[in-house]
Amino acid sequence: MNNLPQLQVIGLTWGHISWDLLALPPQDIILASDVFFEPEDFEDILTTIYFLMHKNPKVQLWSTYQVRSADWSLEALLYKWDMKCVHIPLESFDADKEDIAESALPGRHTVEMLVISFAKDSL
Repeated sequence: MNNLPQLQVIGLTWGHISWDLLALPPQDIILASDVFFEPEDFEDILTTIYFLMHKNPKVQLWSTYQVRSADWSLEALLYKWDMKCVHIPLESFDADKEDIAESALPGRHTVEMLVISFAKDSL
């Protein structure tokens, strides 16, 4: 939609390694939005990201996460998959205001910017 050159888009199902996913070249950054919605999907998401990280151990997943419950956490799964997470304050890039891009988020919601990578710099 944004007329970006040489941009490949593939559909995927978290936790399933498809032929399209296998054929992807190593990525530098994976952008994700609203993927951490249902806690039962968190491990499937991280499994897929783990696979992509093995193609390029320096790849980073950039995502946002709306805190919905104190009981929902990625920390144990990140540890299990040997990943780490850095929280980027929204105010560091002026995204902590209400009605950004005609959206009510973050508004009064707690939204976090996450950068997930391997816990070690490389394998």
